[in-house]
Amino acid sequence: MVSGNHRLPFRYCEPACFGGLLDDPLIFLRIRPMGRALLFDCGQIAHLAKRVVKPIVAVFITHAHMDHIMGLPTLVRHHHASPRPLDVFGPPGIAERVQHLLGGYDWNLAEPTWFTLRLHEVHADRILHYRFPGPDRFIGTCEGEEPRIGREIWACRYLSVEAEILDHKLPVLAFRANEQPHFAIDPTKLKAHGLVAGEWLRDLKTRVWKGNEQHEVLVTRRDGEGAGEEPADDPTALYEAIRAQETTASLGYVTDVGWTRENVAIMERFMGGLTLLCAECTFLEADVHKARSSYHLTTGDLNLLAGRLAPRYLLPLHLSKSYLRRTVDLYHELQPPQGTEILRLPKHIVPAPVGVADVDGWLRPGGGNGRAAG
Repeated sequence: MVSGNHRLPFRYCEPACFGGLLDDPLIFLRIRPMGRALLFDCGQIAHLAKRVVKPIVAVFITHAHMDHIMGLPTLVRHHHASPRPLDVFGPPGIAERVQHLLGGYDWNLAEPTWFTLRLHEVHADRILHYRFPGPDRFIGTCEGEEPRIGREIWACRYLSVEAEILDHKLPVLAFRANEQPHFAIDPTKLKAHGLVAGEWLRDLKTRVWKGNEQHEVLVTRRDGEGAGEEPADDPTALYEAIRAQETTASLGYVTDVGWTRENVAIMERFMGGLTLLCAECTFLEADVHKARSSYHLTTGDLNLLAGRLAPRYLLPLHLSKSYLRRTVDLYHELQPPQGTEILRLPKHIVPAPVGVADVDGWLRPGGGNGRAAG
């Protein structure tokens, strides 16, 4: 995802949107150092190339309305022959929905090497864990629960994902993806501790940041006019004492929520200081009554939210298809605060539907509209 001619300021991640303004919301987040990716919501995804789908290791579903979950069987189709499991996170009740989705197919040819879908149902106070093993025809079983402490629900070395529960006349999740701090040393702090920069900092990185507990760290410390080496008693504490303070990049994803006092309060606490806010904007302000009855946001709501959160970039999503010929009005009505840049999507990214007239010639003897059989 780019702003003008520049990529967004993420260190480890590359966000991409695979839905247009009127398509199902679909945010793809590639984690460059891992060669893997995350997917936020899973509506229509049949248009995605297999090379895009295969690296996905975790899917974060806001709720089980069709335009946010209907692509899950397609995802399973691309992943089922791989031994690598796939993690899916969703709100309370999602396990039953996934079981119905997968239970609607015949799996009589399932093989022992097929993957397992691991489902994590996020509640306010706990997370329920389920397994849907491919070799067992994706029949789900609950494997227990754990107390939910804090907001974090998924993490790797480069990124963590947090979740909050909002209201859409049913529980719906909002997500925040935070890049992890990278290894960085403050020269001023280094000097204040009497240390001299050198190759030992590479050893410190291997020990602390890369997690190699067996790696020895010999620091270089000033000793009179010269410098000498000595072992670091506590490399982790040493790094915390000399590390540079930094602001890491973050992405917020919220869609299908009502403009209620409770929702707004949660979003303000949860999504402050974002690099990129991906947010639904289903209705123009003149149709605020429709937004209130269906628990969606308007341009006015998003203006207020962006003003309070002040993200560096704002990506409006999920505009109602009733504005097919008025999409430009959305951008006219959005007025983010100074310092926030709006990213614009085309109306559609999903290919246009095919009609009978488009294929009629293929089944006509001597017809010239079809491609030659190969």
